Amino acid sequence: MNKKRPHYLVDGYNLIHVWQEINTDDLATARDFLIRNLHEYGAYEKFEITLVFDAARSEDEERVEAYDDFFRVVYSGFNETADNVIERLSYEEVRKRREVHVVSSDATIETVILGAGAYRHPSREFYRAVKRAKQHLRKEYLGNVTLPVKRNEIGDRIGADVFAKLEKLRRAK
Repeated sequence: MNKKRPHYLVDGYNLIHVWQEINTDDLATARDFLIRNLHEYGAYEKFEITLVFDAARSEDEERVEAYDDFFRVVYSGFNETADNVIERLSYEEVRKRREVHVVSSDATIETVILGAGAYRHPSREFYRAVKRAKQHLRKEYLGNVTLPVKRNEIGDRIGADVFAKLEKLRRAK
């Protein structure tokens, strides 16, 4: 039997507010940055991630953007908050006997999702986990990058006779 990946439901705007590298007031840029980073993190950790953004003030229906089988972005519908979507999805997933983790620092959602049988991760703690994974990746795949100790000069790549002729031309006036 194939074991299902843990499913992480992430409150997007809640996480944006604790992510230190996001220092922009442009929410579209912040969302794109978060999407790229969490997509990479989910692939590395083998998690299924649903990133939920609050769009309750828009008059649109709930919208889902699937990036692949294990990563999707949900924008809540009219009069529905990200918390409502996360609560609904956590109940649905737990009923399917999935391991569900909710990333949010919202105290009101904590009671609801714990009652559903999901795990809770504060946004700041999750941010640190993502940063540790990125550092591990960088260390594992890049290793210790060392620069050459000496300069790379043309004189090192040509024969002594050619070097002597060029030096003679340089000094001649």
